[in-house]
Amino acid sequence: MNRIGKFVLGAASFCLLSGLPAVAEDGWSGESSLSAGLTTGNTETSEAGLGIDLDRGAGDWNFGIQLSGDYGKEDGVESRNRYFGAVDLEHDFNDTMFTFGRASYEVDQFTGFDSRTFVGGGVGWHVLDDEDHHWTVRGGPGFKIDEVKRQITTDSTGTVTITPASTEESLGAVAQSEYFYAFNEAVSLSNKTNVVYGQESTQINNSIGLTAALNGHLAARVSFDVRHDTAPQPTYEATDTATKFSLVYTLGD
Repeated sequence: MNRIGKFVLGAASFCLLSGLPAVAEDGWSGESSLSAGLTTGNTETSEAGLGIDLDRGAGDWNFGIQLSGDYGKEDGVESRNRYFGAVDLEHDFNDTMFTFGRASYEVDQFTGFDSRTFVGGGVGWHVLDDEDHHWTVRGGPGFKIDEVKRQITTDSTGTVTITPASTEESLGAVAQSEYFYAFNEAVSLSNKTNVVYGQESTQINNSIGLTAALNGHLAARVSFDVRHDTAPQPTYEATDTATKFSLVYTLGD
């Protein structure tokens, strides 16, 4: 990462952590994280990451935002550069059922896509919601846009083929599952699954993590992420994995 990149990453880390108490006082809950990890698939490298996942409720309405970024270099060459953002708006029917709208945007320089966008909504259900267990599922239709990178390939005879950049637009759907289990007051297990279906390809992401509290707001987490594309671009792998070790700052009670 160049000096400007290091400065931006450091400044963002400082602002993210120093500003969270004020955010919590304004009615937000959730967490932010600083991570380091190892990846396999389209890139096999070490990486550093920032993440934030916040929610704010107002009566029957709830607003959520997720932001994350991962960056890595191998032998002085950029080998990981991914950024993701999503917003959610939910409205409760009752204690167990709700409707939602969701928009997400992803940029990953090592997947064959310039960007991937999804906008949709549907219905959700709090399957479990007690002191130790929380399990929520949601799903519904939407619209998916994939901006495909320009591809240059060479076959066994040395023939070079250039495929121009293109845009894939299709009707789609989203399905999500979020599970949380508290072993005790200090240790918890979480598993998040996100599936975005499109006529050209389907993205399947899963993250499982074990979190241990360090004090009132700080925790340590080890997690394993799997990202799979059912129709990857030529010369790209279908599955990426990341093993991460994170320092987590939680907001709210």
